[in-house]
Amino acid sequence: MLERAKRTARAALEAWRRAASARHVRHNAPHVTRAALAAGLARLGIAQGETLFIHSSLKSLGYVEGGALAVIGALQDAVGPQGTLLLPTYYLPGGTVRATCAMPDYVFDPRRHGTHMGRLPEAFLASAGVRRSIHPTHSVSAWGRHAADLTEAHHHAPSIFGMDSPWQRFIGCEHAKVLGLGISMGPVTFYHALEDAMGDAFPVPVWEDDTKLLACLDHAGRRWEVPVRPFDPAVAQRRIDHPGRGDLREYFHREFDAAGLRVNGQVGDAASWAIPAQAFYEHLHRLASEHVTIYASAAQLAARPIGHT
Repeated sequence: MLERAKRTARAALEAWRRAASARHVRHNAPHVTRAALAAGLARLGIAQGETLFIHSSLKSLGYVEGGALAVIGALQDAVGPQGTLLLPTYYLPGGTVRATCAMPDYVFDPRRHGTHMGRLPEAFLASAGVRRSIHPTHSVSAWGRHAADLTEAHHHAPSIFGMDSPWQRFIGCEHAKVLGLGISMGPVTFYHALEDAMGDAFPVPVWEDDTKLLACLDHAGRRWEVPVRPFDPAVAQRRIDHPGRGDLREYFHREFDAAGLRVNGQVGDAASWAIPAQAFYEHLHRLASEHVTIYASAAQLAARPIGHT
């Protein structure tokens, strides 16, 4: 009873916060249309037929007339009917992978569990024609030509980002790009695909020792046991998305610019960027071989100058 009341109070507080944020943006931010967003994406080099994995900050775009659905429409306009969109629709009821793994009796159910990733992924998840992967912590949703193939086997993958996960299949797509709308180089889940692919050869031990089996239901209600290995919390404290790692975010920003891989531009009111997925992955692998990862220390960054060849 008490827990239900707490959830209700948290939901009411979140609804109030979102409404207040929306009012502030509506009155203070530049107004942006779907057509203007699509034009900004085109200037960023996004083209018909491409496959995009999108990380975004909706409020950074300005006040979008039509809200999150207009942003989704602009992304669909940019890639066209032969293109594909992927968004993270993670559901982490414990707040972290580790805490979610520790929850007793947790069963992920895509028919009733939404996402904790914000308004744009929420709206995308509710849109027509969207497919969602089955995963207890890192479910991914997709729309378009490759949507079914990218999401169909996630619950069979040996790890969150491993073989047959949406990330590994995305890397293999032609004309695939990672798109950052109004975000830095910090909150980019794509980085972890290299960690799972390299396994013990990755230069930093990022995982805890034990792999957990978490229960999931698929869209037909069938039950699956899905392997999940939590991140080592001590290592995560020095990761690129940690608030104190501005130095690492700036390094990756400048490094991918110097390598000529990152295209920068304005989409709405947001500074945005795009990087071809295969080249992104290969450059991350090269950096790892030179002891620079998304966990690198200041000393490791200093030892490897930006643009080193």
